[in-house]
Amino acid sequence: MFIPVAIHKDEESIFGVSVPDLPGCFSYGETEEEALHNTRQAVVFHVEGMLADGEFDSLTPSRIADLQESGDYDGATWALVDVDLSKISNKQTRFNVSWPEYLLRRVDAYAAAHHETRSGFLAKAAQQMLQQQS
Repeated sequence: MFIPVAIHKDEESIFGVSVPDLPGCFSYGETEEEALHNTRQAVVFHVEGMLADGEFDSLTPSRIADLQESGDYDGATWALVDVDLSKISNKQTRFNVSWPEYLLRRVDAYAAAHHETRSGFLAKAAQQMLQQQS
């Protein structure tokens, strides 16, 4: 999906990039190329955060001409950043795992005691571990 971005550069500054379709999503780089590369990563990170917060449903990119008319990005250079958002989804997926029975019993007991499902508990545990490594 091609997402429009506004590139700003003041004299003696780095390149700054805003993503109008994702308020609060910004990036930068020493060169225009680096800024656009970093923006792809920023978009993915931003959408992942919105998904985790239950705030993202889908994205329909705006037209650059419409964004230019708004006047909010006067002086910006426009570009399209290609980001594959299909790899980021909240869609539930069933998968099989093989665990020792004692571990599964402990997980089920913990989940039941905290009024959670096994799947919900495992998803939270995975998210916490991944956030610790970030």
